[in-house]
Amino acid sequence: MRFSPLVDRIGGRRVTAWDLHKQAVAAERRGEDVIVLSVGDPDFATPAPIVESAVAALRAGDTHYTDLAGRPALRAAIAREHERRSGQKVAPENTIFLAGAQNGIAFSALCLCAPGDEVLVPEPMYLTYEASIGIAGATLVPVPQQRETGFRLDVEALHRAVTPRTRALFFATPCNPTGAVMRRDELEAIAALAQAHDLWVVADEAYATLAFEQPHLSIAALPGMAERTVTLGSLSKSHAMAGWRAGWAVAPPALIGHMTNLALCTLYGLPGFIQEAARVALDEGGAARELMRATYRRRRDQLYDRLALVEGLHCLNPEAGMFMLADVSATGLAAQDFAWRLYREAGVAVLDAGAFGASAEGCVRISFVAGEERLAEAARRIAGFVAGLMGQR
Repeated sequence: MRFSPLVDRIGGRRVTAWDLHKQAVAAERRGEDVIVLSVGDPDFATPAPIVESAVAALRAGDTHYTDLAGRPALRAAIAREHERRSGQKVAPENTIFLAGAQNGIAFSALCLCAPGDEVLVPEPMYLTYEASIGIAGATLVPVPQQRETGFRLDVEALHRAVTPRTRALFFATPCNPTGAVMRRDELEAIAALAQAHDLWVVADEAYATLAFEQPHLSIAALPGMAERTVTLGSLSKSHAMAGWRAGWAVAPPALIGHMTNLALCTLYGLPGFIQEAARVALDEGGAARELMRATYRRRRDQLYDRLALVEGLHCLNPEAGMFMLADVSATGLAAQDFAWRLYREAGVAVLDAGAFGASAEGCVRISFVAGEERLAEAARRIAGFVAGLMGQR
């Protein structure tokens, strides 16, 4: 039997990197003493008012087809949330409700790109970008960022990567996996490049509410950018709703129309009870959002303070999000081998960050998705494992 070669574009290291995580989750389910820090799935329960709104909607019979782009009240709430995050006022017609920010990446690629187009993406980048862009027939062009600068945007490298085939520029701020938050001058450089070459910009802002010291800025709010920017948002991290698949895109109405046509053939509208929960999260979930941010900042400080002292590790202190990159090159192990041995010998699951791009080779990504006591135990195990490796050198 034959399979479509399109599916083969979803493969390679960006997929096999999850093998360790899958094994760790299976071991955890069996009751083994494993600390899973290999995924960005918040360990919090979704706040009760959000859950209750979904339950009430279900009991009221909210199980029918819904508006393809999202219910009017939800789209209005998304527009208000976008204004709160970016300072840019938009109409509900500029929004569409999607199954998470990852779904937004795929929808953007399919609606903006054609076979033969090139899409520039600063690297390290999230794992699914390559497959989402590839399915559209476009080519992802990675633009490596330098570890020595904390993976800050290399504007000159971005300029050098532009060709006549360049169609769009995708990026995440705050970034997964680096935790870097783009500064105004970096966003202005991207805006100038996009306007000079008539490029679309897709800004993945799934971690926008989890910025710590460096404030989050939205490129869509810069002059001349609203009409060429797709802004992606999500409730997965900000309100511990990863399993709800609740996200959105904000874009010019004509593009929202194309995305709605795509939703007609794929999603055919998302469940009404989830839309009601999302509306409550956006309109009433401010306190929960701030609690999440404060908790991740505290966990960031705790983990960094412990691991930064470990000989053989070089940790990047993230400005946002729920991940920390640690360079393990000094241990003498490749990052993939380090991750597997750490899991097998110490029971801590982390992710080989090389899967996010060659810029992150030699690093592992460590999540903060565990309570402080469990996180301290993970840090103790990591430190002990690294000490053993360094003692063998």
